[in-house]
Amino acid sequence: MAEKEVSENVKQAYDEFYEKHDEAWRMLGAKFKAQHIIDVCRGHTFKKVLEVGAGDGSILKYLADANFAPEYHAVEISDSGVERIKQRNIPGVKSVQIFDGYHLPYADNSFDLTILSHVLEHVEHERLLLRELKRVANFCVIEVPRDYKAGVDKKIKHFLAYGHINMYTPTSLRYLLLTEGFEVVADLTSMIEPEVTKFNTYINQKKPKSLVTDLKISAEYAMKKAVVAMFGKKKAEEKASAYTVLCKRSDQQMGIF
Repeated sequence: MAEKEVSENVKQAYDEFYEKHDEAWRMLGAKFKAQHIIDVCRGHTFKKVLEVGAGDGSILKYLADANFAPEYHAVEISDSGVERIKQRNIPGVKSVQIFDGYHLPYADNSFDLTILSHVLEHVEHERLLLRELKRVANFCVIEVPRDYKAGVDKKIKHFLAYGHINMYTPTSLRYLLLTEGFEVVADLTSMIEPEVTKFNTYINQKKPKSLVTDLKISAEYAMKKAVVAMFGKKKAEEKASAYTVLCKRSDQQMGIF
């Protein structure tokens, strides 16, 4: 099989992303992504953590602030992302490296935990990357957006604008992980918080601030939460905007390739 790596045009797109896009928006999203990682890992302790596709280091910044682990490492495909992580001087970060998107520059079992947050939906050869995660650590946290809905094929331009080439539901992600020799240890679903929706509405979309809009955003969120509380996990997975799992190598090694 030919060696796989991220194409140069994709790498350039992410270089431009971290150079041009608003940091406040990225930090706001990272705050909740980091909290999801902390929540799904409750009851477990990890000393040496690798974030794969670490972007600009915003998630690592929040994890370090929360004393999630004593030692962090990061790999990222974009030069601008690597430079931004280095500039942050995040406590506990021991190394930051460029990688080709698929081959992690570490020996087997180098880490206690790998983190892959909002990366898998961008990855062309997702199974190859999952095998690398499993090779370098026993445990892995993966979070993906729950993009898949009926009629998603009618919105290809919308999702490709974000670089999302893979669509997931909680069920489809679990299937992928199980067939690659992972065992799901813990999982959680999450919805977009009102704070994020308000920032997107007023800052990104530049709509005028309004008490009515504020109340509408809060009411819609509260209604979704109430429905989830009433109907349980199945409804939570239907309403989720993101799905987070803590998984580990399966003793059964169900991987099919």
